[in-house]
Amino acid sequence: MQQVKQLSDRELIRSYLQGDEKAFEILLTRHKGKIYSSIYLFVKDEDKANDIFQDTFIKIVHTIRKGKYNDEGKFVQWALRIAYNLCVDHFRKNKRNPTVSPTDDFDIFSVMRSPNANVETLMIRSQTHAKIRQLVDLLPPEQREVVILRHYADLSFKEIADLTRVSINTALGRMRYALINIRKMIAEREISLQ
Repeated sequence: MQQVKQLSDRELIRSYLQGDEKAFEILLTRHKGKIYSSIYLFVKDEDKANDIFQDTFIKIVHTIRKGKYNDEGKFVQWALRIAYNLCVDHFRKNKRNPTVSPTDDFDIFSVMRSPNANVETLMIRSQTHAKIRQLVDLLPPEQREVVILRHYADLSFKEIADLTRVSINTALGRMRYALINIRKMIAEREISLQ
């Protein structure tokens, strides 16, 4: 079992195609946190995020079983693209924009703890993150999307460009304008981030 967990994504997919259901379970467990978090940050609804997460992996399974998965060693990026497209479909259907705000059930920053932080530091960090999330919510949709994918889903700008089907320069430009807009809002509202 330990050897199976050490297999690459490519090897796990190959094992799954040869009938090893456990291989896909390991693949799912390995990447579910990142994929679910990025879905949740877009839809801001736990039930909808769970539905889209499930739909994402159903689509992944069907694509792999049909032999249409093009393995370039980028399983996570491919899975995130599927999740992203399903989120976009959700918003097109509902004509809503995503927001980045915590709920009682889930807060991405709650899993990002520093082992050496004291209570005061954690409180300040939590307040700062809440202020930043509120400012991110106020950004235009394209800028908000890049911020979410870069800082919350931890994607590179190349991955963001591929996922959103824009050039790298466009993705970088959107991030630049997002940062400019956030700084402007901080100054206008006289927000202290310390």
